[in-house]
Amino acid sequence: MRDRYSIGVGLVFLAFVVFVAIRMLGGGNEEATLGLDQLEARWPLPEFAVPAAAGPLEGDANVAQDDCGSGGIPCPEQPPRKPACAITVRGALRVCDFFDKPLVISFWFTGGGGCIEQQDVVERVYQRYRGRVNFLSLDVRDDRGTVREIVAQHGWRMPVGYDRDGAVASLYGVALCPTIAYAYPGGTLQSASIGDLTGAQLEARVRRLLAATRAAEALPAAAATSSAS
Repeated sequence: MRDRYSIGVGLVFLAFVVFVAIRMLGGGNEEATLGLDQLEARWPLPEFAVPAAAGPLEGDANVAQDDCGSGGIPCPEQPPRKPACAITVRGALRVCDFFDKPLVISFWFTGGGGCIEQQDVVERVYQRYRGRVNFLSLDVRDDRGTVREIVAQHGWRMPVGYDRDGAVASLYGVALCPTIAYAYPGGTLQSASIGDLTGAQLEARVRRLLAATRAAEALPAAAATSSAS
């Protein structure tokens, strides 16, 4: 059985989805989702670890934070969990392992219209930018067997994780599919997009992320040169 913390996360996610649906039915639009696209740049990405979708590891996401008492991220009920980025479980994908480069995280689920086709687009861009940019595709709350079949049928080579109870999606404010987060090295948000993107549009977002990363990395060097002068 899932513990009360996991059940609580699932209820929060469900409430968020209902809230977004009400806003949209009432004449709202994607800009009113209160999701990732509404967060400020440099928002620290919450830590998480999830099973690799195609692998044998089972279980819910670990969303325990190193500093869960800060930043508005709640600590799980006792007994405390080992922080997500501190686990060493075979078959787990830890988001912190992707923080060494600019990072693109794509959230999807099968009930989201063209979300699977969007992951095909993400895969193509991943193939082009791998080595310069890290990519992580994350399925939310689908049947595990279905997710495995989709990954195999589409031949995705990018890392694909499985958020069984929606805990990660809840932390990241994801209710619409696709939602894509673009992050600086070190794991802070550069920007986010909600809705389908063409390959050219996604590449433009990735290039913008790379340019923003270069600009951010140039600032300390410029400051050091100025101080030396």
